[in-house]
Amino acid sequence: MKKAENIVVGISIGDLNGIGGEIILKTFEDARILEFCTPLIFASIKTMSFLKTHFNSNISLNSINNVSQIAFGKVNVFNCWNENVNITFGKEDVKIGEFAIKSLQLATKALKNGDIDVLVTAPINKHNIQSDTFNFPGHTDYLAQELEGESLMFMVTDTLRVGLLTDHVPVKDVSEHISSDVIIKKINTVYSSLQKDFKIRRPKIAVLGINPHTGDNGVIGNEDDDVMRPTLNKIKEEGKLVYGPYAADSFFGSNNYKNFDAIIASYHDQGLIPFKTLSFGQGVNFTAGLNKVRTSPDHGTAYEIAGKGVADENSFKEAVFRAIQIFKNRFDYEELTSNPLKKGVKKI
Repeated sequence: MKKAENIVVGISIGDLNGIGGEIILKTFEDARILEFCTPLIFASIKTMSFLKTHFNSNISLNSINNVSQIAFGKVNVFNCWNENVNITFGKEDVKIGEFAIKSLQLATKALKNGDIDVLVTAPINKHNIQSDTFNFPGHTDYLAQELEGESLMFMVTDTLRVGLLTDHVPVKDVSEHISSDVIIKKINTVYSSLQKDFKIRRPKIAVLGINPHTGDNGVIGNEDDDVMRPTLNKIKEEGKLVYGPYAADSFFGSNNYKNFDAIIASYHDQGLIPFKTLSFGQGVNFTAGLNKVRTSPDHGTAYEIAGKGVADENSFKEAVFRAIQIFKNRFDYEELTSNPLKKGVKKI
């Protein structure tokens, strides 16, 4: 792994009719951030110049057509297209979706090739990105195909981390997607991420039940008794500090979540509603379990305020810093766990 210096942060532009461009510009207007990384925005200098003018940004942009032209300490823009883009803030547009996917695909290619060290994705519209050649519910599913490892949506702040057993699955289908194998795989992914990405030596993990009141002994469903509890007991026997299943309705309100390094929810809203209630605007969506680092802000395109100059960039800024920190933590972990005999052997 590359030494954790001069970290190149690749940025996919997201939906140009949303707030992505604005929060990217606002984040890097503070030149101090360039002391920690070198950003590379996948868009076009024409598009970024339009956004810069629209939002009256004083940011300086460096246009490049090849990653070898990256200027360290500057905000670089990789030209993914040459044509003019018709940006109409707040409108859903299939053509804009095509630009979002082009940016994402080229940024992902650069990540796989090692041209960028981490990827931070601006929000996309999950509907207007769909096509015959791109059919994924979102970033996580696409990156899971393109990169190595077992992906998991992990919403994180400094004090709260929430993972999901299932993510973009209709509520009516949730229980069908939760098996013993899925639970074991997801918990192992979270456990490994806490150690490698967050420097937690012996993680303590809570798991929320599938049904209300974890089924009330079968009165409100049998999945918690038949699948969840036996699986968690098996994992505990392996020595991992995994607890549950907990009734989700009182878990966060009682502050019980503060006793754990991570919480694993059974489905999307069970985990993300409390997470965003407690930390909206400060949280980061991290795709754990992959061989490369990807983060994003904890919000969407926010069409209702797009183009007005009032978007809050804090979550995107947190996503940049979180990606940098995780990259460094992984470097330190590899250094710590590498074979000391190989490093210590000297030729005679």
